[in-house]
Amino acid sequence: MQLKETFERVKRASKSLAMLNDEQRNEILVAVADSIIDNKARILKANAQDLAKMEKSNPLYDRLQLTDSRLEGIASDMRNVATLPSPLGHITKQKTLDNGLRLCRISVPFGVIGMIYEARPNVTFDVFSLCFKSGNACVLKGGKDADCSNREEVALIHEVLERYGISKDVVALLPATHEATGEMLNAVGYIDLCIPRGGRKLIDFVRDTARVPVIETGAGVVNTYFDKDGDLEMGKAIINNAKTRRVSVCNALDCLIIHESRLGDLGELVSMMSEKRVIIYADSQVYASLDGKYPYLEHATDDSFGTEFMDYKLAVKTVRSLEEALEHIDMNGSGHSESIITMSEQTARKFQAHVDAACVYWNAPTSFTDGAQFGLGAEIGISTQKLGPRGPMALEEICTYKWLIEGEGQIRP
Repeated sequence: MQLKETFERVKRASKSLAMLNDEQRNEILVAVADSIIDNKARILKANAQDLAKMEKSNPLYDRLQLTDSRLEGIASDMRNVATLPSPLGHITKQKTLDNGLRLCRISVPFGVIGMIYEARPNVTFDVFSLCFKSGNACVLKGGKDADCSNREEVALIHEVLERYGISKDVVALLPATHEATGEMLNAVGYIDLCIPRGGRKLIDFVRDTARVPVIETGAGVVNTYFDKDGDLEMGKAIINNAKTRRVSVCNALDCLIIHESRLGDLGELVSMMSEKRVIIYADSQVYASLDGKYPYLEHATDDSFGTEFMDYKLAVKTVRSLEEALEHIDMNGSGHSESIITMSEQTARKFQAHVDAACVYWNAPTSFTDGAQFGLGAEIGISTQKLGPRGPMALEEICTYKWLIEGEGQIRP
């Protein structure tokens, strides 16, 4: 398979985006959002073809599924992106040197962003809206599980772009094959930045294979520590929301850490999860505490901790102190999102200062780790690395900058 011509067309088209002003970009985004609503039946029909190939019992089924309300939400997010200030043209540094040269650092698009993602058809629209608003062209590589949905969505975007006289090459969808992934990761000179969004296996493959720049996102082994000073009712609501709101997303809770002095409250803390048949993998103390009180209980193994379940499964670990909880997170977290439930500000501040993650919560569920929830409009992914953006990546995070220098004939001695 040779995709070089595709990459060349996208690179060429990316230059034309610089000729659009923010009003034009916003108008087109709103038009795409309107088209999503007008063509719901068409999108849902394609999505049904994808869903027919997946067992409903698969936890990823929910992540793959589009509905009327989810399409309404996607369109609403896209309209919201259109209302946000442009991330382009911002002067981030300005100075005049002693020799009279005037320096200005200004925000600009990366150029072409490559996106690799799994069975999440909403990502197609999210990535397009953020890239288009920020003046970036995008090359999309979705998973085979969502290929029918992705192709219908990109066809719809292309129709709107052509109606406005914009090259459809500013958005390209690659075949859903491993070979296409390999070509994207080696498209030096065409792809300016690649972002993988998916599980640990995908992200590790991209990082280890790519010859183009990569920002790691997505994989989340998420912990919540219920402290000796945690509020029971608050903790019950937070833990249930973090685990069961949507189990297939990267901000879902994987491990509950509980102070040993609160084991007597554990049955109440996890009681709501039995309705969703959440399997608890319990260490020995937790097992003894819940035996006969919680119906879906199993003994934990070493593999239970540090696992991103993406399913109705939860590991529970007992600790004797805050320090022990922090040590557990250091060893088993992925740098995504971590939370503490406590009424002690001193304990919470120590937790937030020590934990090395993109998002660190106090008395709130990790389910809030999301670009839209952070008021960023949407997100292209959650960065778990430290070089460059960290946490939810939205408009500002997919821009870079360049220096503009003005003089009056100065030469360097």
